[in-house]
Amino acid sequence: MFLLYPIVLGLLLGVFLGGRASGLGSLQLRWGWVFAAGLGIQIVLFSAPVTERIGELGVPIYVLSTALVVLAVILNRRITGMPLVALGAISNLVAIVANGGYMPASAAAMAALGKSAPTVYSNSAIVPDPVLWPLTDIFALPTWLPGANVFSLGDVLIALGVIVVIVSAMRRPATVVVGAA
Repeated sequence: MFLLYPIVLGLLLGVFLGGRASGLGSLQLRWGWVFAAGLGIQIVLFSAPVTERIGELGVPIYVLSTALVVLAVILNRRITGMPLVALGAISNLVAIVANGGYMPASAAAMAALGKSAPTVYSNSAIVPDPVLWPLTDIFALPTWLPGANVFSLGDVLIALGVIVVIVSAMRRPATVVVGAA
């Protein structure tokens, strides 16, 4: 849900800065299926019916799916903004691996949302002394936002990168076909 906000902001900024939605069609993602697979696995993994049953299998599945997303982002590093996305994604992956396959969430950030430690498998865990704590979920979105959740510095970098990718694609000059009427 967190990524919906930078997507919307990127689209709005793109239009405000004179871009066109049609410019998004010019984005050529390499290995897009790897990116889609990684995100798709996470969507399924964190759906209620799966999280209730997955148990400890969630850890390697989560780490692998996150690594797939990082790989796809790195393969597309030449797209303007994608290096920021890569830096954020790598930051998150490092924090997750360093903490045993979970992204530690700050108890204070969770409390700000009125949430407590998850009781079923989740990508987040409240850990007393997380490794690399500045890279973990230490921030919380305001509760008045739909889908408010905790997020990390890596998520901020991903969000900024997504905004840059969208705005730059929308502002890319239109391709002119010579000889067309």
